[in-house]
Amino acid sequence: MPSFVDRVVLHLAAGDGGHGCVSVHREKFKPLGGPDGGNGGRGGDIVLVVDPNTTTLLEYHRSPHRKAKSGAQGEGSNRDGANGEDIELKVPDGTVVSTRDGEVLVDLVGAGTRYVVAQGGNGGLGNAALASKRRRAPGFALLGEPGETKDVVLELKSVADIGLVGFPSAGKSSLIAAISAARPKIADYPFTTLVPNLGVVEAGDVRYTVADVPGLIEGASEGRGLGHAFLRHVERCKALLHVVDLATMEPGRDPLTDIDLIESELEKYGGLDKRPRMVALNKIDVPEARELVELVRADIEARGWEVFPVSAATHEGLRELTYAMGSLVAAARAAAPPPEPTRLVLRPSAVDDSGFTVTDEGERYRIRGVKPERWIRQTDFTNDEAVGYLADRLARLGVEEALLKAGAKAGDEVVIGGEDAVVFDWEPSVESGGEHLGPRGTDSRLS
Repeated sequence: MPSFVDRVVLHLAAGDGGHGCVSVHREKFKPLGGPDGGNGGRGGDIVLVVDPNTTTLLEYHRSPHRKAKSGAQGEGSNRDGANGEDIELKVPDGTVVSTRDGEVLVDLVGAGTRYVVAQGGNGGLGNAALASKRRRAPGFALLGEPGETKDVVLELKSVADIGLVGFPSAGKSSLIAAISAARPKIADYPFTTLVPNLGVVEAGDVRYTVADVPGLIEGASEGRGLGHAFLRHVERCKALLHVVDLATMEPGRDPLTDIDLIESELEKYGGLDKRPRMVALNKIDVPEARELVELVRADIEARGWEVFPVSAATHEGLRELTYAMGSLVAAARAAAPPPEPTRLVLRPSAVDDSGFTVTDEGERYRIRGVKPERWIRQTDFTNDEAVGYLADRLARLGVEEALLKAGAKAGDEVVIGGEDAVVFDWEPSVESGGEHLGPRGTDSRLS
């Protein structure tokens, strides 16, 4: 089982709303005191919350299915049902939430940032809330709406100040271990590091974080090696540090070629060209490597990059490197605009003013719209009076008139909704109005 996961697919189901209650107040000498059925409770939401102590998505890799509690049904004596409890899912700082199609929903940065990723359904109205002058004692209540069900992708992009890039076995993990308290796995073979490592460094008064990107080789941006999976972790870095292996014995490898190949992969990945660069020439504790420093320093500095000969093994040159990185981070922080309070602006899709559309599909007429589809979900089709109430609502919305204009005739099949559609045979003679109301729980139009 992996110990670090930076991409998962979550299967979410928010809580359903509770059903409304049908109840009539009764007491001594007052057997029919009026409707007193309460409303159903709201279903629980599923909320993502940024937690500074969470560093991986491993928990959701193990348990990707999450469901919130549903709201309770309403009760008599005007008692509303309890709301379903929300579920809070803790995610690391820098988590990007998107759909399976790649549409980004939100970028969660900053401790405490919250995002409702799946909303619970609304509770149904009880018969007390449905009472009116024409309908004094409704014998029905509305059903609770189902909660949202969706699949979302969580991707972690590390929030670090300095990103370490370089070939496998260049010494990035050793460097992090030498300058911070991080203790990554270190070995003398390629791809030792299978996950990004994060370390905290203190240089004087400046405290900053460094992260390495494992497995960068030629073709990493196209999927070779491990770099393609982890390049996202340098997107938020303020600067990049090339860690160059001066003691490699591989044929065809030299410091300048290594830098050019890594730069090529960063360019192909995109979005990193404006990050400041620094170069750490590592492993100068090897005599042959130390001799290479003066041979390549001038060419690297000609690109405008600072060069630091270092040895992660003996710690030579690390003080100068850490203070230089600290100065760069401090300058970047000073140049950044003052932080603003985290604020999420939710822009729900606009509801069509017409309320619905009628489409002639040849063998049937399909009605689509936010209002009629919602009303369908709220209707108890085992209760004739509830069905009659639905007919009244649809008629007031103008559905019957629209069907006539579309050419519908008596007996034609009409469908309301999409996948979970309700199908019925249309009877244009059915009209709306309170005069059709019969005994509680019935409707004379349906007899």
